[in-house]
Amino acid sequence: MFSRILIPVDGSAASDAALSEALKFAREQGATVRFVYICEPLQYVLAEGSLDLSAEVRRQGEKIVSAATAKASKAAVPAEAALVESADRRAAEAIAGEARRWGADLIAMGTHGRRGFEHLLLGSVAEGVARRATVPVLLLRSK
Repeated sequence: MFSRILIPVDGSAASDAALSEALKFAREQGATVRFVYICEPLQYVLAEGSLDLSAEVRRQGEKIVSAATAKASKAAVPAEAALVESADRRAAEAIAGEARRWGADLIAMGTHGRRGFEHLLLGSVAEGVARRATVPVLLLRSK
């Protein structure tokens, strides 16, 4: 039923839990997966000037998608990976856009399950993806 599954990863516990379940599902479906890490601009303005941490964000992303690809290989699931620059878009927009560009027929991702004030402050990338995606979104909540 599903042959191309996009799996956003960020190294969080929720993302790692979703990754494991999504790989089981992909194996059952005979699907190829694509791991995507969203590189959001990260700059701090200090008294001495600004500090751009974009290179560190990319390094962390490379480690995370590399670990995900190794897990897919161990699970015998064909996989590829990409680092996607969010530029001026929110992470949810970048994920939904990558799903369209790659031709995903499912997005499988973790959710932290935040509620109340924490949700109001931090928002939900998973909720944003579900609203923007043109394909089904499988949300996997960590325990």
